[in-house]
Amino acid sequence: MSNSGSCAPVGTGNDSLAQQQPSSLQRSPITITRDDFSSDDSGFYHARSIKKDRHERRIRWAPLNIGLERRLQTFVVLCHTLTIAIFLTMFFFSCAIPLSWPVLIPYLIYISLFSTAATSGSLGGRCNFLRSLRVWRLYASYFPARLQRSEPLPPTRKYIFGYHPHGIISHGAFAAFATEALGFSKLFPGITNTLLTLDSNFRIPFYREYALAMGIASVSRESCENILTKGGTDGEGMGRAITIVIGGARESLDALPHTLRLVLKRRKGFIKLAIRTGADLVPILAFGENDLYEQVRSEDHPIIHKFQMLVKRAMGFTIPLFHARGIFNYDVGLMPYRRPLNIVVGRPIRVTQQKDREKVDDKYIDLLHTMYVQELERLWEQWKDIYAKDRASDIEIVA
Repeated sequence: MSNSGSCAPVGTGNDSLAQQQPSSLQRSPITITRDDFSSDDSGFYHARSIKKDRHERRIRWAPLNIGLERRLQTFVVLCHTLTIAIFLTMFFFSCAIPLSWPVLIPYLIYISLFSTAATSGSLGGRCNFLRSLRVWRLYASYFPARLQRSEPLPPTRKYIFGYHPHGIISHGAFAAFATEALGFSKLFPGITNTLLTLDSNFRIPFYREYALAMGIASVSRESCENILTKGGTDGEGMGRAITIVIGGARESLDALPHTLRLVLKRRKGFIKLAIRTGADLVPILAFGENDLYEQVRSEDHPIIHKFQMLVKRAMGFTIPLFHARGIFNYDVGLMPYRRPLNIVVGRPIRVTQQKDREKVDDKYIDLLHTMYVQELERLWEQWKDIYAKDRASDIEIVA
């Protein structure tokens, strides 16, 4: 601002009075720096109280005058984060009603013993209307999330999309590949993509119906092979794709903000799957996925880390100790931070099909794995200065 905006005119008698006062009574100017402000996870800065203890931490509450759209975004993300809990609550509430038992008991027997909907590859429960609802655009706008491609993919091939990193809950994978919020069908016309998750999720009453309607399927080998070898435009999987979060539960323990540590060196099962089905490999790098939550660092708490690994070996998944923001505050809760998610789809790696597992050459597997890692590293080098400006380290590939 210019000096013309001062409260007192320049050259008035107040200047002479100030000069006559003893130096002990004169006040020194107060300097306010950027350190006297704090930013919430949406990027806005708020004034912080200047106190003796400048390092005192306080819970920063969200203002009441936030617009309706941002409130709706928060509500949709909250519902998605609690999806399993919501459906389980509905199930147990139904169990409390005796009149529902004649329906619930056969239903539980069916999903536990007989249902193959999650592994058959038929995608019969998929509902494109549900996947295209406007609520998913609100979900994607919360972060916000964006999807971009390196080049078009012809629908005359089939694909295995490898999503990296896992993060805590893989919000980017859901937004990009389980909904139409980011325009997947427009970027890759003619390709029917299926996001894969743990087979155990399809044993959760009511939730399995929701997951199947969203076009999600089991990550089991049987499911992957059926999706990529059945259906499609030629009846053998042409025009189909699956999305696998390669790092899995193990990688979620390394999901720390401003880092990118990928559990990939020994992960070659998806390479063998690509060779058996003739599906091209497409690496995907999600910048910002690891920034959505804070979690307990394994090197600082080795006992907790050992317990998490024990749970993973016993149950197939693990439990990261994480936190982020809340519904009405910016510091405490299980809601993800509002931080950008930029999901970049890499170039396809052409794979030659070899149906006979016994004849698959290990050297060919290693070659494809090397090419896959190189494409991930290329994506990192190309976009890190745009989407990872605050990175604490470069990409790291671990076993």
